[in-house]
Amino acid sequence: MVGVVPVIGVLALQGDVREHLAAVTACGARAVAVRRPSELDAVDAIVLPGGESTTMSRLLTTFELLDPLRKRIASGMPTYGSCAGMILLARDVLDGRPDQEQLGGLDVVVRRNAFGRQVDSFEIDLDVDGVPGAPVRAVFIRAPWVESAGDGVEVLATVPERTVAGRGTGDAAGRVVAVRQGSVLATAFHPELTGDHRVHAAFCKMVTASTAAV
Repeated sequence: MVGVVPVIGVLALQGDVREHLAAVTACGARAVAVRRPSELDAVDAIVLPGGESTTMSRLLTTFELLDPLRKRIASGMPTYGSCAGMILLARDVLDGRPDQEQLGGLDVVVRRNAFGRQVDSFEIDLDVDGVPGAPVRAVFIRAPWVESAGDGVEVLATVPERTVAGRGTGDAAGRVVAVRQGSVLATAFHPELTGDHRVHAAFCKMVTASTAAV
């Protein structure tokens, strides 16, 4: 419906929840924390934050959110995952735990902790398709990358040859770090940490188009 403010949930079991709530609010949507199935039922879309993907996987089961969230994503609910959220949305994960649960939604294989440990965290400027203006400052913290993607997956960003500091990116150069498939968006990096809300604005635009079509 035209003029209705969409309600976007942020999965609030673990990770950088507060930052995503603030970014979604800054884009003009109503942001709410989601910890229960009843709260999931009340949102138009959801954000899966960065954090620790195996912990989030276990908590989804504990809080009885795993199956309801899978069903909402499969039914077309707009979903955005950053870092750990990208891992949860992948079809398959390399270097994950054998008991790790996946939400699906993206026909991709991701490699967990692909860029290295916490001490290997870094920032780069990325050109992201669908995000207008200057390159996006992307913060990578124990981040995944997309190892392979299906035909229906749109690649939005890849790692450039050099970091912001001018260092070479080595084997990471050319790796896929942002994708979209239908109503599902994912980034390996953390736009919620920079104060630049353009990635969230792009997602909110997806949500608005989805709710207007109902």
